[in-house]
Amino acid sequence: MNATIEKFGYPTTLIREYEHWVVLLRPAQVTAGSLVLAAKSDATAYGDLPAEAFAEQGQVVSDIEAMLRAATKFERMNYLMLMMVDPHVHFHVIPRYEGQRSLAGMSFADSGFPGPPDLKSAIILDQASIGASVQLLSESLPGDAKQE
Repeated sequence: MNATIEKFGYPTTLIREYEHWVVLLRPAQVTAGSLVLAAKSDATAYGDLPAEAFAEQGQVVSDIEAMLRAATKFERMNYLMLMMVDPHVHFHVIPRYEGQRSLAGMSFADSGFPGPPDLKSAIILDQASIGASVQLLSESLPGDAKQE
């Protein structure tokens, strides 16, 4: 795995691994169910990913949205590709909603809704909360998606 994936807590934060992608719980939760969708390659430019990664990304996004719809009942979804600090291809996946949502016994407000997400308001999860959230979200994933 590349350094960006490791920085976001892999393997502890791993929700699902695909051939070209990993879905990780974001250790700093901007909203309930915030994730990182990271390419497994060492590419530092989106256009440098292989065609197979782009083809697979559609299924990964579909799985993510089904999982988060079940777990958080989000109203909108933001995919942020920032890559200013962490260089490898990845997206911050931020479920958006008015009010509060709960995940693994914790409550999260979307303080920026309906505007841009307030990344500075993120709540840093402890190891127990990470484990509980990963388990809950993993159980909300659609079954039998291709995993490596």
